[in-house]
Amino acid sequence: MNTKLLGSSLIIAGTALGAGMLAIPMVLAQFGLLSGSLLMLLIWSGTTYAALLLLEASIKVGGGLGMNTIARKTLGKGGQLVTNGLLYALLVCLLMAYIIGAGDLVQKLATGFGFDLSMLQSQITFTVLAGFIVAAGTGVVDKLNRVLFLIMVAVLIITLCALIPGMSFNHFFEASNNSNIDLIKTSAVLFTSFGFFPVIPSLVSYNDKASHKQLRNMVLLGSLIPLSCYLLWLYAVVGSLSAEQLVKFDNVSVLIDALSTRFSGIHIILSVFTGLALLTSFLGVAMSLFDQNVDLFRQNRAVTYVLTFILPLLGAIFAANQFLAVLNYAGLILVFIAVFIPMLMIHNIRQATPVEQSSDYQVAGGSLAMLMSLLFGCFLIGAQLI
Repeated sequence: MNTKLLGSSLIIAGTALGAGMLAIPMVLAQFGLLSGSLLMLLIWSGTTYAALLLLEASIKVGGGLGMNTIARKTLGKGGQLVTNGLLYALLVCLLMAYIIGAGDLVQKLATGFGFDLSMLQSQITFTVLAGFIVAAGTGVVDKLNRVLFLIMVAVLIITLCALIPGMSFNHFFEASNNSNIDLIKTSAVLFTSFGFFPVIPSLVSYNDKASHKQLRNMVLLGSLIPLSCYLLWLYAVVGSLSAEQLVKFDNVSVLIDALSTRFSGIHIILSVFTGLALLTSFLGVAMSLFDQNVDLFRQNRAVTYVLTFILPLLGAIFAANQFLAVLNYAGLILVFIAVFIPMLMIHNIRQATPVEQSSDYQVAGGSLAMLMSLLFGCFLIGAQLI
């Protein structure tokens, strides 16, 4: 895998690593490590397969900057309209969550340096500056994301090493909530935590010289990295704090403060780590929305910049302190746009071109895997409706 493909895998991983890194301990710790880990593996496998379906659709329609082109070629104008509506709702919700989380961190960081910034000023500052990076293009996001991701991994290792000496083995077996129904309800937040699929069309276009096998490996590696990080982070946080403590947390800074009171000296490390996780996720999701707007509106980069960031910023301003709630809304939308729509795209493509006549990439598993993916999507919808 060349550096460009590796960088693309890191964009996928960085897009996923963000809200989930912060939300997963808060929603899973109360159920114990075994139940939480098994549910996370189930969500990861279903999400990764759905992402590979979108990759297949992207390849077979010849790429494209955004889902708009793929939907038009595979689902027609009606499907294109529905796809665009769902995609916009999803990306705006995700960016809102990231801006809310990042604004909280920027405000605390500014206070540490002696600056008095309001939450509104913190959110605007983050959005404007990070937005300029996205507007510079996928190549710039790729190169910057490589650096940020390497720093984030280093910080994660430092954080884990700092937490290990004070971890309690007994915490691994604690579960303050044994309700399977409540556990299933967390599926939306977990599913959103692996919501890297929007970047795939952009990365297919970015890696236009790559083989189909290389693109598949790019997606698989990109999905395995956040899974590994989530599991390590969950074990570290659960081993450090009781389930009763974790279930009370509802935003990033409270979690950081709780860990910092027990382990002096890692407040800055944790703040840097969570900040980088949010930034890499923001860059990946914002890049997807920016490219989608380029593909749909065909405007210059200045106009596209405003179209991309005005709604998420306004949403974050009016939805302060709703970090987990926004992720739940995004999770419901994500089921349709990330599972059902790629399945419908692939169904139409395969019906039009039988497998034996196609020389393009095709996801393994055939009809059985498609049926399992359908059941996975229904499971996620059910988790929302319980």
